[in-house]
Amino acid sequence: MQFDPKELEQSAIYKLLTGSVIPRPIGWISTIDEEGINNLAPFSYFNILGDDPPHVMFSTRRDNNSNKDTLNNVLANKQFVVNMVTENVVEAMNTTAASVASDIDEFQLAKVTPISSLLVKPMRVKESPIHFECEMVHHYFLEDHNQGGACVVIGRIVMMHFDDKVLLDDYKINMENYKPVSRLAGSNYSKIGEIFSIKRS
Repeated sequence: MQFDPKELEQSAIYKLLTGSVIPRPIGWISTIDEEGINNLAPFSYFNILGDDPPHVMFSTRRDNNSNKDTLNNVLANKQFVVNMVTENVVEAMNTTAASVASDIDEFQLAKVTPISSLLVKPMRVKESPIHFECEMVHHYFLEDHNQGGACVVIGRIVMMHFDDKVLLDDYKINMENYKPVSRLAGSNYSKIGEIFSIKRS
């Protein structure tokens, strides 16, 4: 069966994409507004872009042609922090997915601990074992949309934080202690399952 995106309802496109492009890493993005109010929200349209120099990207939907608080904050001060989502914070992460007023501090809402970053203003989530402090280098609004589109944000990682418990020798990650969680479709999430190796030829 073939589908022309121009002939589908937006909800159908969303279901097909989020159900097939899986699992997706979750960028738990913390920002701060001009009044100093913390914002924290998860984005599964998220990934790394490269390591030389290190960059990440996330994309935020614009429902009803309106920016989310995360996007407004990043566009205003060009900074954000990526807090990686693990099994121990997945419930708190889900709490911050709710749409709330911009003057609500989602750190307080989710009952997680804000800790200072070294080079950027947005706070980090203490309970997350990995944080990337980022400075925005580019953003792009998707064109020709139906319901508001989305905005892609690219950030350069200027500082990385790793809990010693998730590190092995030679900068490798201890997957047993890291316990990352990824996004599937609907209300479904995934833990790391069976791991297998294939050597490159």
